[in-house]
Amino acid sequence: MNRALTAAVIGLFLVFATAGSATINIETVPVGNPGNAGKLSGVGAGGYNPDRICGAVGYSYNIGKYEVTAGQYTEFLNAVAKTDTYGLYNTQVSSWGGGSQITQTDANGDGLWEYSVASDYANRPVNYVSWGDAARFANWLHNGQPTGAQDASTTEDGSYTLNGATTAAHILAVTRKPNATWVIPTEDEWYKAAYHKNDGVTGNYFDYPTGTDTVPGRDMADVSGNNANYWTDSGPYPIDIDSGRYYTTVVGEFQNSDSPYGTFDQGGNVAEWNETWIDSGRDSFGSLRGGAFPGTVTLLQASVRDFDSPTAEAVKYGFRVARVPEPASMAILVLGGLGMLVRRRGVRA
Repeated sequence: MNRALTAAVIGLFLVFATAGSATINIETVPVGNPGNAGKLSGVGAGGYNPDRICGAVGYSYNIGKYEVTAGQYTEFLNAVAKTDTYGLYNTQVSSWGGGSQITQTDANGDGLWEYSVASDYANRPVNYVSWGDAARFANWLHNGQPTGAQDASTTEDGSYTLNGATTAAHILAVTRKPNATWVIPTEDEWYKAAYHKNDGVTGNYFDYPTGTDTVPGRDMADVSGNNANYWTDSGPYPIDIDSGRYYTTVVGEFQNSDSPYGTFDQGGNVAEWNETWIDSGRDSFGSLRGGAFPGTVTLLQASVRDFDSPTAEAVKYGFRVARVPEPASMAILVLGGLGMLVRRRGVRA
């Protein structure tokens, strides 16, 4: 694929989640260089968990510039969780000491829930979400952000067919559909956006998702341009930990610490669900990447693969979404590229 065609692919997916009755915008950045080589990650690369070649992606796509925020997730809940059939809301998210401060109330006494988020948490990443919650959020985006019960038109079908799946066994059987648009990024899509040097179709990667091989600091003033939100045994902390109020930073707070593709907080803040399943040798689990504030800086490294049950919900678990090309769009672009090649050959003849 030549540069002009690659640019066309990238431009096609510079999109916002604004279809239908949309209420939120998801800002994305393009990830190009389709056909890049991957790199070993896992214990054999000096990290953790089973080895895998990660980061090779054969197409251009877009990924969320930031983690999904508590404010965005609150809009999602208000749209589809009036009765919350499949448990998209975890009451721990409203707890002090780490929760992203989304509250659930029955204001009218009619058995229908309403949700709100504290203003100082709205732009911090949502947490206490499972892989299944993230997939349902992606389906909601795919379906145009509709309002209604949790069914096939809102959360249970779209980029993924869930159909009420809530157990780990049932969720582990869920796969991305061919016509998917908004998705949980695969481990390759996530890894490339975080670590690839954005230098063509190479296998060159940084160790950290801040565009460096140097261990990030935690300076809120962002002086060095290489900082993230993670845990150590001593301060200074990048957040108001003394009050016990904030465990996460506002997304993009470290404004000079983006990845080569322009994403923020792929290291620290919250660990992010990936679509890829990790085989532990005895069972499969949901993939998590990037580390979190309750974790150490080691978890930010490209060599570290983490995982948990896809039903797990924890203070350190959040997610971001990606937008991938639909098959029909790719076919049009490929035909267009062939046409360009034919015309060029005609000129040379």
